[in-house]
Amino acid sequence: MGSLRAFTFVRAAWCAELMPKTAIEAMLERESAVVLAALVLLILLAWYAVLAGAGTGMDPVFMSGLWLSSAAAPAVGSGWTPGYWAIAYFMWTAMMVAMMLPSASPMVLLYARVVRQAETQGRGQKASASIAAFAGGYIALWSVFSLLAVAAQWMLERTGALSVLMNSRSLSLSGALLIAAGIYQLTPFKTACLEQCRAPAVFIAAHWRRGALGGWRMGLEHGLYCLGCCAVLMLLLFVGGIMNLVWIAGLTLFIALEKLAPFGATAARAAAALLIAGGAALIVFG
Repeated sequence: MGSLRAFTFVRAAWCAELMPKTAIEAMLERESAVVLAALVLLILLAWYAVLAGAGTGMDPVFMSGLWLSSAAAPAVGSGWTPGYWAIAYFMWTAMMVAMMLPSASPMVLLYARVVRQAETQGRGQKASASIAAFAGGYIALWSVFSLLAVAAQWMLERTGALSVLMNSRSLSLSGALLIAAGIYQLTPFKTACLEQCRAPAVFIAAHWRRGALGGWRMGLEHGLYCLGCCAVLMLLLFVGGIMNLVWIAGLTLFIALEKLAPFGATAARAAAALLIAGGAALIVFG
């Protein structure tokens, strides 16, 4: 019953685009613009934090340099104090928001329109709270992933596997990560998660829940699908460099491409072949 109601709201939201604008529809458009502005502001703030070094004191432009061989670069020797743990966590969280929120924005915008439509039909929804909860649930999920990424970074640093450029010093490890990411691109699990991310209306209709708590749970669920779709790709930051702007921007663009472009599913499979070939070349010829 909930899915049928959600489908009705989604259909009404899409149909509103094809009909003359009423006062309510004009209000929905204005509020959609407010949600879009909030998303853009959050994305820009996250990118500003990344470009400023995210509190690490490092220069991301230098970290993006390709002139220094990762194998020749010295191992990183930072001390993991509680303060450094906090900085590393902030760095990863800022990167995840900067990288993932652009491709998730169409889902958030459609959810906002659907929940506003429900509110105008007297369903008792608090649209603003629900929209904020949906986005908050999504970001919270990636914040948990950031904590796991920090733990992985700590373990790699302790073994001397990361250079001062915060990338792998071992060509074999880099090759293995590339191959693993390529193989994962071809798995049914990756495909299923990507399909959910590529179909916002289908996701909302299938997972519809009312209220702010429902919005939070939907945001978490969408975050889980995005995590299943993209978490392994994030391991490639250990190949190119955690603070390497070229890799960060490249992964951001690719994730948006495979989620939003009409040929995104094909691009995901093509990337698998490139990743596997690149990883094999590093191991064999590196």
